Amino acid sequence: MARSASATAIDPAMVLSHKFPEVASAYDERSPSPRICSMERPNGCSEWDVALYALGVGACNADAADEKELQLVYHRDGQSSIKVLPTFISVLNAKTGDGFYMDVPGLHYDPALLLHGQQYIEIYRPIPSRANVANKIKIAGLHDRGKAAILEVETLTCLEGSGEVLCMNRSTIYLRGAGGFSNSSQPFSYATYPSNEVSDVTFPDSTPFAVCEDRTQKSQALLCGLSGYFHPLHSDPIFAQAAGFTRPIMPGLSTLGFAVRAIMRSFCDMEPTAVKAISCRFLHHVYPGETLVTEMWLEGQRVYYRTKVKERGRAVLSGYVLLQNVPSPLRRQYPCHVAMKFFGIACLMSIVVSDV
Repeated sequence: MARSASATAIDPAMVLSHKFPEVASAYDERSPSPRICSMERPNGCSEWDVALYALGVGACNADAADEKELQLVYHRDGQSSIKVLPTFISVLNAKTGDGFYMDVPGLHYDPALLLHGQQYIEIYRPIPSRANVANKIKIAGLHDRGKAAILEVETLTCLEGSGEVLCMNRSTIYLRGAGGFSNSSQPFSYATYPSNEVSDVTFPDSTPFAVCEDRTQKSQALLCGLSGYFHPLHSDPIFAQAAGFTRPIMPGLSTLGFAVRAIMRSFCDMEPTAVKAISCRFLHHVYPGETLVTEMWLEGQRVYYRTKVKERGRAVLSGYVLLQNVPSPLRRQYPCHVAMKFFGIACLMSIVVSDV
């Protein structure tokens, strides 16, 4: 595992000592057209960002008159604000800058070989439909896996003023070709969180409790880009082809939004505050226009899910969503046990590598 020092090798001491500046951001600073009166506020602000995000992850795609999904983009009849999908907080993570984890002293790699391997989210209080927030960023993990390096970046989002912690995002980034930087026979590995915090799922042979089918639009990746997922891989055909795809692909976090929306519809009546935590492994890409099929199994307060592309029969996401509570009728209806095992980062990345 060890290799001689090189100008292009990752310097773990330098990477781990890096201190990110606190990043302030706001959503809904701008006003939409005056005609969208139901979303305006006396101070001229709106709920534009959260509504645009919901549309980007498929809200009302199948039925623009769906009462439950309309609450994510529009409010009326006494509804004080539109409901915020829990995965919207991944946008707060994206708005910290153009890939904040890329500009780290001592971190050397080829951006074209970067893969987003996993996302883990914890939600500590209801997400407001408009807010000023501060993002506190740190390196949560760095691992040498021989041919690749794994970087984990954690963002804690707090409300400005009160300092209340809103949520935490942890992104696991796979840097192909950047491994082999250990200075001893023992591979370098560092993490600030327990190795058993995230669980892998072995899905049962039994019929899923629920299955949801969602057809994405051919312009879905472009629509998602308006919420902050700016990368040419999701919009530029020439760039996408150079990266080995036939056309631009969906952002993985957008596909996650589709899956979590399916879980909310099936288990918590589209109530965003029911979601406490989200764990996701990105297994494969999705092309805009493809159909997503999300299978779900209930175990206690966790919903284990697997999302596939119908047209290619390929699994693209897997993970779990932890709910605040599950109605007792659902517990009685589905008593089966989902086998699971705890895994470390090596297990996660062995699955990601198999799809490279």
